[in-house]
Amino acid sequence: MNEDRTAGTARNIAGKVQEDLGRATGDRKSEVEGMVNRAAGAAQDLYGQAKDAAEEAVETARQHAADAEDYIRETIEKRPYTTAIVALCVGWLIGRMGRHE
Repeated sequence: MNEDRTAGTARNIAGKVQEDLGRATGDRKSEVEGMVNRAAGAAQDLYGQAKDAAEEAVETARQHAADAEDYIRETIEKRPYTTAIVALCVGWLIGRMGRHE
């Protein structure tokens, strides 16, 4: 949980208290300010959730890239001749695609 989620939750709770207090005392201004604070807190919490989700997605992508790198490295080390033949074939195909006669 990041700072935005914590601050958003705290602001949401404080807004709820302010809203309830305003409602109990008949202070319409405090009640409305409490509603505004609750909405702002909820928005900040949602922003924090989105930020957390993005960080998790980046970490997952980084891990998959590392796994792919490990697989490729292992394949090259265990089967160097097969890898060289595949690389030559791919290079030949790319070269053929670029030629327009």
